[in-house]
Amino acid sequence: MDFEFSPEQEHIRRAVQETCRSFPGEYWREMDASRSYPEEFVDKLTEGGWLAALIPEEYGGIGVGILEASIILEEINRSGGNAAACHAQMYIMGTLLRHGSQEQKKKYLPKIASGEIRLQAFGVTEPNSGSDATRIETRAERRGDVYIANGQKIFISRVQHSDLMLLLARTSPYDEDNRAGNLSVFLVDLKEAGDAVKAVPIETMVNHETNILHIEDLHIPVENRIGEEGMGFRYILSGMNAERILIAAESIGDARFFIDRASNYAKERVVFNRPIGQNQGVQFPIAAAYAETEAADLVRYQAATRFDAGKKVGPEANMAKYLASEAAWHAANACMDTYGGYGMAVEYDIERKFRESRLYKVAPVTNHLVLGYIGHTVLGMPKSY
Repeated sequence: MDFEFSPEQEHIRRAVQETCRSFPGEYWREMDASRSYPEEFVDKLTEGGWLAALIPEEYGGIGVGILEASIILEEINRSGGNAAACHAQMYIMGTLLRHGSQEQKKKYLPKIASGEIRLQAFGVTEPNSGSDATRIETRAERRGDVYIANGQKIFISRVQHSDLMLLLARTSPYDEDNRAGNLSVFLVDLKEAGDAVKAVPIETMVNHETNILHIEDLHIPVENRIGEEGMGFRYILSGMNAERILIAAESIGDARFFIDRASNYAKERVVFNRPIGQNQGVQFPIAAAYAETEAADLVRYQAATRFDAGKKVGPEANMAKYLASEAAWHAANACMDTYGGYGMAVEYDIERKFRESRLYKVAPVTNHLVLGYIGHTVLGMPKSY
């Protein structure tokens, strides 16, 4: 085993760090306060080719693996930024790349790589299904050369800043004996959709451009279905594993942001004539968060390496997401405790990142469900969900 980064990986890390230096805390505080989308930041990442990291070179991308992609997102979050503004373009694209037709890939991937079009929205979650995607109610009925879709989605981010949306919909009646066999996945052109897709913003504790989608008589050409009808849920599963690895990387970036800030502040802040970092009550939680983060990082690398090798990666991807999000949350609390009242002040960026890091304990999959998956799938205990 070699845990050293290759020269190419180190180059990626340094280049992303350099890009992020142009977007300091002041920029992200303004985006957060005004609930604005960081267009300039996303454009800069696109120009550098970073959002096309996983797109093969033949389609205009960089053509690196999930490990390199995870390094990109980790560095964004460690810098104090928020990769959630654009991370979906990496893993959503995978469904098209792995299961789309040659015509679809040639039509869309080069434009996604160049930034001419954005694939940022992922229409899966619904109000009545929650984490059980096999029970979604949005229907897509085929009528000749088109599908007519009707339904509702919730917590769908970046719709207003995306040209395309990946949509999961039911194409045949629900079957308890074949729960995953009646869903299909489609590429929806949001500009052509017009009023058939109406986005209603949801105000949340983090600035993620989150929406409820009302879908009414949406016409989707048959050629926009990805792969076979009824295979959609299986198609998106591999993308979900990629998502978990990338989210783990973002959480590791968050954790390192907090650890960097907390340890430096603890060395500089003097109370009762001594640096507060000399106190075990301050020092030990930061050290524990560091140890947790390093352990989560190893599982992230294991998951990414297996994914890039084409091996099954469900347990590793889920464990990486779980461990990293928990480590980030512990680091966030240690940092907040270290800063005390100053941690609540917007100018220090701690409270903003504190809110952001909390999300990944419940999204894109709640950690409780991850534990249920590990207990049943890995350890062979009775299914709890």
